[in-house]
Amino acid sequence: MIWNLGSINADYFYHLPHLPAPGETIAAMSYARGLGGKGANMSVAAARAAARVSHIGAVGSDGRWAVTRLLEYGVETQHIAQVSAATGHAIIQIDPAGENSIVLFPGANHVISDQLIGTALTEASPGDILLMQNETNGQVFAAETARTLGLRVVYAAAPFSAEAVVALLGKFDLLVLNAVEAAQLLEATGKRLVDLPVDDVVVTLGSSGCKWVSNKGKTEQEFAAYPVTPVDTTGAGDTFTGYLVAALDRGLPMAEAIDLGMRAGALMVMREGTADVIPDLKDIQDHDFG
Repeated sequence: MIWNLGSINADYFYHLPHLPAPGETIAAMSYARGLGGKGANMSVAAARAAARVSHIGAVGSDGRWAVTRLLEYGVETQHIAQVSAATGHAIIQIDPAGENSIVLFPGANHVISDQLIGTALTEASPGDILLMQNETNGQVFAAETARTLGLRVVYAAAPFSAEAVVALLGKFDLLVLNAVEAAQLLEATGKRLVDLPVDDVVVTLGSSGCKWVSNKGKTEQEFAAYPVTPVDTTGAGDTFTGYLVAALDRGLPMAEAIDLGMRAGALMVMREGTADVIPDLKDIQDHDFG
């Protein structure tokens, strides 16, 4: 089972003729609201990948619809608290090429109590997976608790913070980050990926594919990307991670788990939206990637 300490956001989408320059006012061509946040995206992706996932998080009184939506998508929601802070939200601007610019308000995602995290993880079993990102508080407490209880810890280090990664070094088993974040981590710590105290590192490389560094196995493997025409890149990395973790939870080898995540991410960039449009396992199995 997967326990995801993750953000829950209302995503506000604005399709624009182009991303605005500083000081520019521009009219949107369309608007929509959807469920998002890296945590919610990953929970939905893992559930759609046929994993059992329980989300640990918080919303405000304005976010009850988001909890209901998660439940409808197959995510267990009993460890999502309602707090006095407003629900987190993101303003997502998308240009015709599918590139995006995002403004994020953390809100309730930053007032998750240690008690909530601890209560949730007492229900976990050894061998379960704790998944975390950087859009909530409580990661260090959660990781230490999970390790004590015999859980595997997966850390998707986004939005990237070198300080957050350093605080968690030695407390997670798998690190997932993109190429820019990997370069920032090297600059901040002076440590190469092979020198980090972590069993496995997965680096997403966008249209160039993915790289897996196994420090435990002393190997490195690259994976070519699946060729697709992107419509919207929002949420593709979260979809990849959710599918990757779900596959590992089902006992698939890392290489197969990465491949499944890459196929899910490739299908995701051909869709507009975030959690509401994440593909399910049948979508991926039925799609001809060439």
